[in-house]
Amino acid sequence: MEDIDAIAALQDPVRRRLYEYVVAQDREVGRNEAAEAAGIARTLAAHHLDRLAEVGLLESGSRRLSGRSGPGAGRPAKVYARAQAELSVSLPARDYRTAAELLAEAAEQAGLDAGLCAAARRRGEVLRGSAAPCGGLEEAMEMLAARGYEPHLEDAEDGEEVSGAAASVVRMRNCPFHAVAERFPPLVCGMNLALLEGLFGTDGPVRARMDPRPGECCVVVENSKNNID
Repeated sequence: MEDIDAIAALQDPVRRRLYEYVVAQDREVGRNEAAEAAGIARTLAAHHLDRLAEVGLLESGSRRLSGRSGPGAGRPAKVYARAQAELSVSLPARDYRTAAELLAEAAEQAGLDAGLCAAARRRGEVLRGSAAPCGGLEEAMEMLAARGYEPHLEDAEDGEEVSGAAASVVRMRNCPFHAVAERFPPLVCGMNLALLEGLFGTDGPVRARMDPRPGECCVVVENSKNNID
């Protein structure tokens, strides 16, 4: 019932707006910033943020937002970030995670990586349907957001240029397969890559490739080589 209470806490539109803002950041968020983003008073933001922390949707802590320490640095401020715990509600109770972990364990032990990736690629193609391959990074971000990946655009580290501008990659703050990927990373990350290859196509303007980073999805999406001047 605790998960139900947590999800029910998001029914309030102001509270949901605050939650969505906090989880969209890749850092801790203070009360003043959250209040300004939601267009509400700081005291009201503090009330809702503390409620979100109370039900386990956010984690709270304190730090000096000035970035300084010692005398004159100011008092530590309360800050919030997405909670690491995963919440789900199923009525009646279901346990798909255990089934997924057992299937992943069996596939790994039987060496079925190639077959799993082939199935994932086909599923991606089915999800794309009869549409043409993804037209660009903006469209890719919309498709990824719809599937819960929480994409964000980031400048490429190698300074490569695409169409006369600095190259960018789409990274994802969330892995929809996180719980199983933690236990079987090579198997599930390979499946995830194949799924996105099927979704975006392999000959279009964008491509998916493996580029794991702690706390994010193991796959990134970028402009393909044939889209580079």
